[in-house]
This record gives sequence, structure tokens and C-alpha cells, in this order.
Amino acid sequence: MPYYRSAGCVPRKRHTQHRTPEGGLYSEELMGEEGFSSDSSLLYHVGIPSAVVDVRVWDLPDQTLTPNHPLTPRHFATHALSVGDAAGVDAVTGRRLLLGNADVRLSYVVAGAPSPLYRNAIGDECLYVESGRAEVETLFGDLSVGEGDYVIVPRATTHRIVPTGGPVRIYAIEANSHIGPPKRYLSRYGQLLEHAPYCERDLRGPAAPRVVDGEDVDVYIKHRGPGPGGIAGTVHTLPQHPFDVVGWDGCLYPYAFNIADYEPITGRVHQPPPAHQVFEAANFVICNFVPRKVDYHPQAVPVPYYHSNVDSDEVMFYCGGDYEARKGSGIGQGSISLHPGGHPHGPQPGAVERSLGAEFFDELAVMVDTFRPLDLGEAALATDDGRYAWSWSGGRRPAGATTDVSGGTR
Repeated sequence: MPYYRSAGCVPRKRHTQHRTPEGGLYSEELMGEEGFSSDSSLLYHVGIPSAVVDVRVWDLPDQTLTPNHPLTPRHFATHALSVGDAAGVDAVTGRRLLLGNADVRLSYVVAGAPSPLYRNAIGDECLYVESGRAEVETLFGDLSVGEGDYVIVPRATTHRIVPTGGPVRIYAIEANSHIGPPKRYLSRYGQLLEHAPYCERDLRGPAAPRVVDGEDVDVYIKHRGPGPGGIAGTVHTLPQHPFDVVGWDGCLYPYAFNIADYEPITGRVHQPPPAHQVFEAANFVICNFVPRKVDYHPQAVPVPYYHSNVDSDEVMFYCGGDYEARKGSGIGQGSISLHPGGHPHGPQPGAVERSLGAEFFDELAVMVDTFRPLDLGEAALATDDGRYAWSWSGGRRPAGATTDVSGGTR
């Protein structure tokens, strides 16, 4: 994070004695990125954070990826994944893999049960709450989150997700790197600049940490290993609860940001997607399209022009409002479209004419653009509508060809 916070009880000087009321020493832990050369925080534990009494394998949900070959634009209906009772599903072990590559994995889950304690040791996570409410409990303190919230969880942060008041729908963006504000929004010292579409006041940090009692506590860890995509799972059993932090300070911690606090950048003519960027990571970016006044040049065309992202695959998660450019394609609330690099894409037939004269778009979408091709996960194969690729041509296909959602025609 670009600014310093302190919570709970910390000593006046770092790396000095910090004693319990009974006279014992707290254990100081440095949690830092990029060795010792980037953001970090110091946490003070009652117990020893390295202590482990047992380890075992965690069999991860299906991480298999299938190439998108032959090259095909696709539409996935994520709400089809929520059929049935979500009461026994949690937001960690219940995630369904949609898309992935060496840099990012995109998953979806409808969860009604508390998750186990969990840490992602591969990269940061960006969790977008489509609907519902939850407590994201962390060793830094807790975050209350709800509809429209992004939650940024730094790599290796122990946490769990507890739905409150019913199921919560979460779109999970798991990086193999760190996720943060775009560098062009930041001063050389890390402050969000005046031209940025949000500022530090919009970011919600965790509440003060709390010490939780418990013995022989399991923590589920996702890490690099021998599984599909080089990903594996392990469960560590700890002799004491990992939420035993009495205080911490630094610039690395989980935080929430609501999409409604994003101030859209508009212009006289159509603005390209980088104007809507909210976060960046290694080899992918996250943008959001929010309700906004649209282009005000008298001859403006408000919907996007047809474009070829020759270096990118584009993934759009439609999470609210009425997305004008996609009318007639079958896309609706909870849909995800995949526009692969190498195929020009843009508005559906008739959308350009319908948009002329529009002054406001009431739409909400989260976009991930990757700089390496995305492969299809099991949830994508299960929810591909089989028709989206033909939507620009009125559904016309060669005689006898039908879509095979495993990645081709038959």
C-alpha cells in the first residue's frame, strides 16, 4: 500500500524489545515484498509464527486448464455455477476455476459457509464481491465487505472469509505477483495523485487486530508445487491460532475499495479502456466500467469501436446495470465474456446506432486484460453458452457445425 498505518500495540522503535504484560517477549515478524526492497509490515505475535505441529496435502479444486483452441470468443454464465445449496460451500475450497495462465487465475464461487483459514503463497488476491456480505478475518484485523467491494489480500496473508446474512458471490482474481494501484496514479513516493480516479480516503483498512485463542489450528496454503499449472496445496497445523497479533505497523496490509467510489474519467469522445484502470499486476491489468456520463462531442459514438487487442486477452465480468454494447448477445448479470487476442471484437450489431445521442450509461463491469493467452478451466467448460462466437453474424454458422464447449467445433 502507498501509505503507512499502525494498529494495536507496537513498540516505539522497530526491532526492539516488546514485552507482554507478564514480562515475556512478543515475537516480531517482518512481512515484506521483494525481499527487503519493497512494502512491508511488522507484526507482533503472542506465539511463534513459524511453529508447526503437522503438515498434510490439501487436494485443491480442479486446476486443469484447456487451451482455447481453435481460437474462439466465448461467453460463460457464472450464475449457472450456483445451482443448488450454497450453505455447505466456502469461498476458498469452493472456488471454480474459469480461466488461467502463468500470471493469473480467475475463479467464481457462491459461498454460504465460513472458509478455513487460508493463505495464498503464490501471489496477491483481488476478490470482487458481486453480492452478499462477509467478514474477511485476517491476522491484521477484520474487514467488513459487501456488494461492489474489491478486497486486496497480499500474498501469504492468513485469512478466512465468513459470509454474513446469506450466501456471498465472489469473483476471485488470483495473481502470481502483487496487485496494486497503477504506477501512473502514484507519486514517486507512493501517494495517489490528483488525476487518479480514487484516493487514500476511499481505501478501507482492517480493524484493530484481535488475539484469538485456539490450539492445533489448520491453515490451508496454496503454493507452487507439482500440481496442474505448477500449483499445489498443503495444510499446516499450528500449535496456536495464527490470529495472535497484538499490533502491527507498515505499508503492507489487506484493504477494501468499493467500486462506487471509483470516479470515472470521461471525455468528448470515447475513452479507451486504460482510462478505466483500477489495479495492475505483472502481465495483467484490472479495469472497471461504472455508471457514468458518456461522450459529449455532438458526433460522438458512445459505445466502443471495434478493436483488436493484439497483445491481450480481454475478460469482462458483467456485474450490474445494462451493458449497451452487448445487447443481443445473450450476456446478462453474472456473465463473463472472453475476447481472445487475434480476434477483433466490439459492439453487437445495432448497438452503435442505438447508442447515438446517449448521455449516460448505467453499467457495471470488471475487466481483466492479460498479456499472455488464457486457457479454459473446468467452470468455463461447464458454462460456455456455445453461441457467443456467432453473435456478430446473427448466429450464422457453416452448415452442420455446432459448438463444442471443450474448445472447438464438431
